[in-house]
Amino acid sequence: MNGIGRGLTPERYRLPLLVLAHIVVTCLSLACVAHLYSDYHIFFRQSGLLAAVAVVAVFSVVAIAFVYAEFSFGYFVGFYLFTMIAGYLWLNQFSEFIYNHALSGLSALASGIAFLLPALFIRSPLPRHWTLSPKALDRLIDAILVFGAVVVSIGATYGFRLVSIDQIYEYRLMLSTPTAVNYLMGIAIGALLPFAFACCIELKKVWRAAAALFILLAFYPVTVSKITLLASAWLAVMAILSRIFELRIAVIVSLLVPLVIGLLMFTLFKFELVPYSVAIPYFGLVNFRMVAIPSLAMDYYNDFFFKHDLTHYCQIGVLKRLVSCAYDEPLSAVIYKAFGIGGYFNASLFATEGVASVGPLFAPVPAFVCGLVVALGNRASANLPPRFVLISGAVLVQLIVNVPFTTVLVTHGALLLFLLWYITPLSAERAAERG
Repeated sequence: MNGIGRGLTPERYRLPLLVLAHIVVTCLSLACVAHLYSDYHIFFRQSGLLAAVAVVAVFSVVAIAFVYAEFSFGYFVGFYLFTMIAGYLWLNQFSEFIYNHALSGLSALASGIAFLLPALFIRSPLPRHWTLSPKALDRLIDAILVFGAVVVSIGATYGFRLVSIDQIYEYRLMLSTPTAVNYLMGIAIGALLPFAFACCIELKKVWRAAAALFILLAFYPVTVSKITLLASAWLAVMAILSRIFELRIAVIVSLLVPLVIGLLMFTLFKFELVPYSVAIPYFGLVNFRMVAIPSLAMDYYNDFFFKHDLTHYCQIGVLKRLVSCAYDEPLSAVIYKAFGIGGYFNASLFATEGVASVGPLFAPVPAFVCGLVVALGNRASANLPPRFVLISGAVLVQLIVNVPFTTVLVTHGALLLFLLWYITPLSAERAAERG
């Protein structure tokens, strides 16, 4: 019972309360992050609190869209990017960088709206001219599992390191994996293995689902990446949440609950009820790395490109070979060298395809285009069971928040996943019949 014209169902009463709670928790989390990570240029001052609350409150009006929109891949992506922009608008009020903060704040707000409009509300199914047979889908799942195992084995020949999460950035610099192998690993991690896992969950193939998660986890010592370390657990959590909650609530809970746990850990640490070694590693991973860093990246990029040349998309590999570019290194390296802290972290579409490429004034335009591309994923998956879409797209959502959109589309296999959604023979109606 999710139609827009049916009024506020019990889920719709819970949704606005959950979204509101999530916004408040996000802001509280960023204030706590500032106490521990001020060396990353994250600050909080009582004098700026009223302005920060006012700006985030204005942007929070956009959250009404999440109450009335139906679940889709765009809903999942959109909520995480909404959180990131709300976080940036909060940080923007306390930032000590010197750039046009008013213009960048308005640009972020407009970019969020420009992305969400197509990503949330364009959902009509694409005409289906061909789909796999059930037998062919079964063979495809096996082929993906074999492919994943082969690719991780090849990757292991170039480097295999079991390191703790706090050593990731140190050891990642030592990797020298060929570009082609990196592409294959990116596609396996971002698209193929999550797709295979979701298929196995939908078809109740438990052992093959477990195999998909095991292969995903095996990529961690090869890539030394947080995504690969957490991907298996993330997919399992999304599968569980999608069984417990209505899917839109599952999306919100998937981000809200980890943040609340992190705040609880921080509070217990501040009152000396738990030691640093117990509370802060979790708080640092979730509240800082997972939520604050994507928002902080927008602050870094706005500051840097306020004073330096724009990229005009020359950071895209193909274009870099065709046009002159002001930057010879990846943007993640350029930003790290400029600020000297934060590691070689990439940034989302709002920072990379937006601020870095065309500047804050025109950033809403590429945001709208990216929203249209996500809407294509909505249309390709419109006939599939929504739970299947949630699970199979879960890793891509994390990547879209942290990686340039063009990189996610090609290097991490988003376009391939859209194609797989289009030809997959599963149907929402049969899934509903199975319960």
